[in-house]
Amino acid sequence: MKLKSVIAVLVILFTSSPVFSEQSDVDISFYTGTFDVIDKEGDDQTNLIGIEHKNPNLFRDTVFGKFKPITGAFITGDSSIYLYTGIEGQYQMGPLKILPSFTPGYYEKGDGKDLGSVLEFKSEIKVGLDIFENSKLSYSYSHISNNDWGDTNPGTDNQQITFSKNF
Repeated sequence: MKLKSVIAVLVILFTSSPVFSEQSDVDISFYTGTFDVIDKEGDDQTNLIGIEHKNPNLFRDTVFGKFKPITGAFITGDSSIYLYTGIEGQYQMGPLKILPSFTPGYYEKGDGKDLGSVLEFKSEIKVGLDIFENSKLSYSYSHISNNDWGDTNPGTDNQQITFSKNF
């Protein structure tokens, strides 16, 4: 049931916005990786899969770099879900792109790790390389925490491999 809810939310988010109009490009990323990668006991570590959307038309070039909004979700092997939206920066270093992001979101533990709150914050650093025209392969490392706003704050560190495509 939870997977159906996640899919329904993603469909609503992606199709209700103007990102699929003829004038705009769509950047969709699919990723997989390890949830709670530094779990010392090993009982909460599991796999994760996710999807992320970025609208290249909403890039803003500022004195601090290029920024754009991002929206996404992932589900773990233990049925934990995280739905998020936030902002991502982009810095070009030759063929590499450095992409830091900050995304508050909703976390549901399912059968997985209790992070102490439904409101969690994900900080991520991603390093990407253009592999084909309009396609990128990236590695990212993220930390999810509730900033001590919840009952507990164990946090989790995750790593992912991402494939992104502009349509």
